[in-house]
Amino acid sequence: MVLSIWDDGYGISVPNELHTPKVDISKVLEGFRRSESEKGLQLYKVNGWDYIGLIETFSEAANLARQKHIPSIIHVDEMTQPLGHSTSGSHERYKSRERLDWELEFDCLKKMREWILDNEIAHQGQLDSIEAEAEKIAKNSKERAWKEYTAVLTQDKKEALELLDQLNADLGPYEQIAAYRDELEANPHPLKLETIKALKYALRYTRNQSSHVRVRIRKWLKAKDERNQKDYSSHIYSQSEDAAINVKKIAAAYSDHAKVVDGREVLQACFDAALHRDPRVLAFGEDLGKIGDVNQGFAGLQEKYGEMRVMDTSIRETTIVGQGIGAALRGLRPIAEIQYLDYLIYTIQTMSDDLACIHYRTAGGQKAPVLIRTRGHRLEGVWHSGSPLGMILNSIRGIYVLVPRNMTQAAGFYNTMLKSDDPALIIETLNAYRLKERLPENIGEFTVPLGEPEVLNEGTDCTLVTYGAMCRIAMDASKQLASVGISLEVIDVQTLLPFDIHHTIVESLKKTNRVIFADEDVSGGASAYMMQQVLEVQDGYRYLDSKPLTLTSKDHRPAYSSDGDYFSKVNAEDIYDTVYNMINEVNPIDFPEIY
Repeated sequence: MVLSIWDDGYGISVPNELHTPKVDISKVLEGFRRSESEKGLQLYKVNGWDYIGLIETFSEAANLARQKHIPSIIHVDEMTQPLGHSTSGSHERYKSRERLDWELEFDCLKKMREWILDNEIAHQGQLDSIEAEAEKIAKNSKERAWKEYTAVLTQDKKEALELLDQLNADLGPYEQIAAYRDELEANPHPLKLETIKALKYALRYTRNQSSHVRVRIRKWLKAKDERNQKDYSSHIYSQSEDAAINVKKIAAAYSDHAKVVDGREVLQACFDAALHRDPRVLAFGEDLGKIGDVNQGFAGLQEKYGEMRVMDTSIRETTIVGQGIGAALRGLRPIAEIQYLDYLIYTIQTMSDDLACIHYRTAGGQKAPVLIRTRGHRLEGVWHSGSPLGMILNSIRGIYVLVPRNMTQAAGFYNTMLKSDDPALIIETLNAYRLKERLPENIGEFTVPLGEPEVLNEGTDCTLVTYGAMCRIAMDASKQLASVGISLEVIDVQTLLPFDIHHTIVESLKKTNRVIFADEDVSGGASAYMMQQVLEVQDGYRYLDSKPLTLTSKDHRPAYSSDGDYFSKVNAEDIYDTVYNMINEVNPIDFPEIY
């Protein structure tokens, strides 16, 4: 790899002497320099206005990387900044007159022109002609682009004006409609939003009137809504035939003599099959290679497939994800491991700003189907035990979020995603690696579909919606409730993004008329998200006879020890008491208060 650092001496407006040790990044990096006896980085420093120096430096660094696999850092110094960082950050505000004069003298284009003339590559007249032609091409391109852009706006304006005229003729005359029209007509280049607003205001003003023109305006607005949805809000996820939601379900198959193994062994068999099946699959992360990850999901696979396909990394979560993005963009199928869910905080910015929006911002032109593997939920202590799903869900729309309750479900999700062209975050349940599961015969082929909840326990009195590690706790609570005659339906959503695409949960509400959303996030996190999806998106509120509730962890990090875990997070008794009290409200005779 060749990394270049282009240094203009400032961090936006802050000079290097205030934020860079020794003022010079090259001096800071000296400890990384390779020598004849020690591995390291090849370090270079070159001036940004030195054309020949740049060619020689980048050529040498590229050859080292390609031929000897030696990484380099090129510090490009003495860069100028012709414009400010933003429209409000003009560099005249913070640079001295001497610095601004120097930048005029050492502007890269000016120095390039001097080099061409000094080396007699072209004479003054030729350069003047080239610059004039370049300026002409730029202006013509700008004008052509502007015409193409404004053509749509002009057509929208024309159609909107005609509709406003027709509406006024049909219902009017109305001064207010004429005012909307005149304001729109006076705008030489109205944005799309301004035509939309003019027509919406006209409909509001005539809301008590009946008119065929109003019907035409509503149809026009609907058509523009569809266009604008496509132009501004489409392609968050893949829309191709290989999209994850199009992967067909293949059920796990078991022989009569299926082995019962630790959950970690189910995952290990899944990853082994994936690496064997597809040479593009590779995996990397902290402690992933030599020891096979801290929970042994990759045990023995580095030895079997080599260090280039199952590799260890240093502790650097954000660049682990960045490494995955680069590999995926180039056609590989990376599994990038973040050791614990809590550590996702260190890379959430990279996931949000870079990975989640790649497909969206290019309208599907670029795809980076990275699989980010991590583990979380139930653990006794302040660290490695968080479940910040609300933060995750609100930050990474564009990446699917899969929350399997056990390792068989996790393996099915890995198989599904490796068939797709979407990125995903797969959160394994931390305390389930040594729980026993049957090993499917088709471990490398079976798939679990996205957005399809699974009913773990059928019931008639109340619906409990949850996921991940909470599923076992919910099932425990359902047994406790059954012993007193309360029937709890337990639903594992399985994936949070996408969420219940066939509206399975609202069908349960039609039967039970009561619902509780439970998880290990803080209050207002993923439980609130699930409630919004079911009650608002699925119209589940229509079928409720009792107030919908959420059960969440306390609003602090989990406390230490088993007692800390019990009192910090939702436990089976919390679920029992909440469901019981809900039933007590409607049937206090059969279910009297307990406490």
